[in-house]
Amino acid sequence: MRILVLSVGRLKAGPERALVERYGDRAAPLARSLGFGAVDMAELPESAARNADQRKAEEGRALLARCLPGPVVVFDERGASCTSDDFAGKFARWRDGGETAINLVIGGPDGLDPGVRKAAALVLSFGTMTMPHQIVRALVLEQVYRCLTILAGHPYHRV
Repeated sequence: MRILVLSVGRLKAGPERALVERYGDRAAPLARSLGFGAVDMAELPESAARNADQRKAEEGRALLARCLPGPVVVFDERGASCTSDDFAGKFARWRDGGETAINLVIGGPDGLDPGVRKAAALVLSFGTMTMPHQIVRALVLEQVYRCLTILAGHPYHRV
């Protein structure tokens, strides 16, 4: 089962990219050992449309077109809260239920098109504050790593 992190916009060199790469590198071998396979990341270009709604619609179509068969998890400030243990449980249920991929979707600076949220099996929020999508990407990769450590019984996750 692949884990695919899809995001709009390029992550430039700097501390955010280093953090994303760090958690991606740490997650990959753990994922394989737990039957998850690869942890892949894909960046989609930001839309050049004139207004925000058009940009979100174009980006939304591109995100959904890039998703692999399997559940779509969207990160959006209007989403639900979820503990790391619950998130890990969802990963395990999807893996054990025979899903071939989990798609973790992060929108661009304008947010997500409503159609993307509608297509999601799960819409999650890291809080109601607006955050830069670069920071959200680092948070998503950290939570992927944390989920995998929880499932592996690794001491990284402490409450």
